[in-house]
Amino acid sequence: MPETFQDKLRKYARLTIHAGVCARPGQELIIGADVTEAPFTRMLVEEAYKAGVKNVFVNYLDDEVTLARYANASPESLEYAPKWLFDAVAEQIKNGAAYLRVFGTDPALLKNVDKAKIGIASKAQATASAKMSEAVTGTTDGSFCIVGHASPGWAKAVFPDLSEGAAVEKLWDAIFSVTCIDTEDPVKTWNAHVEGLENKRDALNKKNYTALHITGSGTEIRIGLAEGHQFGGGRLKRGDSPAFSPNIPTEEVFTMPHKDKVDGVVRSSKPLSVRGTLIDGIEMHFENGRVTKASAKKGEEVLLGLLDTDEGAKHLGEVALVPNSSRVSRANMLFLNTLYDENAACHIALGKAIGENMVGYDKLSKEERAARGVNDSLIHVDWMIGCGETNVDGITSDGNSEPLMRNGEWV
Repeated sequence: MPETFQDKLRKYARLTIHAGVCARPGQELIIGADVTEAPFTRMLVEEAYKAGVKNVFVNYLDDEVTLARYANASPESLEYAPKWLFDAVAEQIKNGAAYLRVFGTDPALLKNVDKAKIGIASKAQATASAKMSEAVTGTTDGSFCIVGHASPGWAKAVFPDLSEGAAVEKLWDAIFSVTCIDTEDPVKTWNAHVEGLENKRDALNKKNYTALHITGSGTEIRIGLAEGHQFGGGRLKRGDSPAFSPNIPTEEVFTMPHKDKVDGVVRSSKPLSVRGTLIDGIEMHFENGRVTKASAKKGEEVLLGLLDTDEGAKHLGEVALVPNSSRVSRANMLFLNTLYDENAACHIALGKAIGENMVGYDKLSKEERAARGVNDSLIHVDWMIGCGETNVDGITSDGNSEPLMRNGEWV
């Protein structure tokens, strides 16, 4: 008897709980989801309690409420964000709670909203949630995971020529495919997949490269790596807790650039969907780590707004290597969601560096981190630069170059 949609959705929920946040007995789980995602969220709650968690707190969001705020709130109110709520979540994560974000927002949700308003509210949100972001990406005992949900708005944005029902069905099929749900035992298949990424990660860490040289399709850039950097990828291990998968799907191994040692030019290979705008045709020039020139064929105003968030927004916080043959790339579609699209190609991220990409990060002061090349910012925005023509070389401490990727694939 063929599997029903509900059967697949249940497998997806189990994968999220058992391989994503890797919920464990006695742990607390915090879930952020849109109200339209309630049926799937309830499945997650059921699976979490079956796994032995002591409590699940669900924080429901609502895209329509977000639009109502932009349409009716005063300019002054857009400068406010509930820091008390973010701080509370941060405290629980530091105490070992798991955090799960179900994401299916319509990428065109804010297309008719004043971009200046979005910029003000986004900066306020980033400032208020800084402590929570640090807790999630730092080295606490808690786990976290982000998973996608095929909402009607997102599905119609991806497949505008299909009816809403057909678009949602097709997007779910794509999500199930890239997250191994179409296999007999998704958790087993997933774990085998991330073990492969971990092998790549560990091999790169043994090399201890000082820089990466990336070329292809208009990109020619040398990215110096921070002192004490390390590659991440696959699952994340914290203390004695089980290893968990921060992102489902994931196809990347990634590390920390030195904020002052990036030189060259990069061009986007895929559009970037951010702040309700599709940014395409990005070109950026870097000198001594800093963006000196930036343009885009589409959405340039939003791109420049991101760069003006703070000084750190003009420097890199991540560089990631992804093979052109990844499951997400083979889907041969633009998901309009960075969680998915970044796993289709090598990419870089403007803004805040990730704590797990530095040895002993949590033991260093802010000044010590900066001295090692750690970038700090209110934003972290990934965008894709890789393609089937991408070549990547690792630069050793003695200046030699070793091939890592050729024509978009690991050598």
